[in-house]
Amino acid sequence: MPHLPDVVLWSVPAFVLLTVVEMVSFRLHPDEDAEGYEAKDAATSVGMGLGSLVFDALWKIPIVAIYAAVYELTPLRIPVLWWTLPLMLLAQDFFYYWSHRGHHVIRVLWACHVVHHSSRKFNLTTALRQPWTTWTVWPFYVPMIAAGVHPAAIAFTSGANLVYQFWVHTERIGKLPRPVEFVFNTPSHHRVHHASQGGYLDRNFGGILIIWDRMFGSFVAETERPVYGLTKNIDTFNPLRVATHEYAAIARDVRAAGSWSERAGRIFRGPGWRPAAARGEAPGAAKGEARTAVEEPVT
Repeated sequence: MPHLPDVVLWSVPAFVLLTVVEMVSFRLHPDEDAEGYEAKDAATSVGMGLGSLVFDALWKIPIVAIYAAVYELTPLRIPVLWWTLPLMLLAQDFFYYWSHRGHHVIRVLWACHVVHHSSRKFNLTTALRQPWTTWTVWPFYVPMIAAGVHPAAIAFTSGANLVYQFWVHTERIGKLPRPVEFVFNTPSHHRVHHASQGGYLDRNFGGILIIWDRMFGSFVAETERPVYGLTKNIDTFNPLRVATHEYAAIARDVRAAGSWSERAGRIFRGPGWRPAAARGEAPGAAKGEARTAVEEPVT
């Protein structure tokens, strides 16, 4: 197994430099149509990012053990070569799309990912607002391990995907040339993803490529100005509350549930799901609604 660099660690100086440049740009050229920066919000995002480094290191212990076991059990092996690595990046981006989509439509997974959407700003520090409970992500990449991809290659491609997504968290870049916008995830596409209104909800899940969204029906182009944050925002800059507020909400809903089916729904259905009786529906009506179809609190 060749040595693959820690691309996230190597990119930290660039993260810092680009963030400072963006902050200065707002000072020198304010934009009334952009959210810009707010000190407490930015500090919370940076704090969540630093905390994620600590917690990710802890979660990696059991995850690496599982990946190693799967890798040892499979007879398949895909070597890391100049031509296989791009294919691994492509495969990782494909499974990232489904992981990301799953973390929006299954509430217990959303409880992890909601952290990244909890800011009402959209700037480069928002990219650093990472969850502390990423133990929900690893199952989506097991097929790659089973196909013979080394766990270290998964770590490298995941890091490359994360680094790529840093620059798309900005309002300082408008729409790019059409071929770029058609193939790649861009700031315009990702602004839609972070928006909390109407048809923008639960769209544009791609990491590096936006073609998955075009293929699987989740793409929406940026038209109206996005409103960032959650459908019901949390009024806190406390990192611990930011990291855990949706888990606490799930626990409250499960305690108040009147049946085991409702308890399961509160955990595994969509973030805005409620039982039919709570929605005032007749028996036999649809039991759940996608988050894209409701304007209900998700926190």
